[in-house]
Amino acid sequence: MEYEDRITIATPEGVDLELTLAGVGSRFAAALIDTILQTLVVLALYAFLVLGVGGIGTSAYLVAAFLVWFGYHVLFEVLASGRTPGKRWTGLRVVRDGGHAVTFVPSATRNLLRLVDLLPAVYVAGCVSILVTRRNQRLGDLAAGTLVIRDRLAAARAPAPRPLHALGRPAPREDTSAWDVSGVTADELAAVRRFLERRFELEPHARAHLASELAERLRPKTAGAPEGLTAEDFLEELARAKATRV
Repeated sequence: MEYEDRITIATPEGVDLELTLAGVGSRFAAALIDTILQTLVVLALYAFLVLGVGGIGTSAYLVAAFLVWFGYHVLFEVLASGRTPGKRWTGLRVVRDGGHAVTFVPSATRNLLRLVDLLPAVYVAGCVSILVTRRNQRLGDLAAGTLVIRDRLAAARAPAPRPLHALGRPAPREDTSAWDVSGVTADELAAVRRFLERRFELEPHARAHLASELAERLRPKTAGAPEGLTAEDFLEELARAKATRV
């Protein structure tokens, strides 16, 4: 069993978010899987463009190969919530150092510096950096402000989606007229609103964790709320109920 390093990040909502950092072993396994996939794609491009087309196909191959080696990681990290196929299969995810989902510029930065992490060979510089830094970051992560975390339980902890009607419309909102929200302070309401505004920027595990922590803190202060609501649904209705009382 791999030793797990954990860090705690204080969020603007006043909730401590605990993340489990990926170690050298799992990151190397993810990188190996991704490298194999990239190599297969590059070999297929070589067979088609160089051996099959020739001439201008060689120039096209060089451009395509560069895009595969560099763009592969950026594409998956930005469009697949921080997970390349290798990271998905090993249960890892790239996030910003505040728990937010990774965006194009940080992803491009960390992957451009992958060339430095490869030196002098086989990710020696990257492995040393992961081992000696407090947050298990390679040089690219340090420059981009990113972390690689373990994410195996994210799907299980994610809130259930709101049910839909047959016509595709959102389910009707709860009747909050009987909710007693007088015990919820202005600061707590502000924390709920900050979470609701930025939740789509968070990676799924962080989003589910924050929603759960806020809901657990505020449910005892909210009389009349039904027990069947998911954490996010409860926070949405709480914010709406509080707004109608102002």
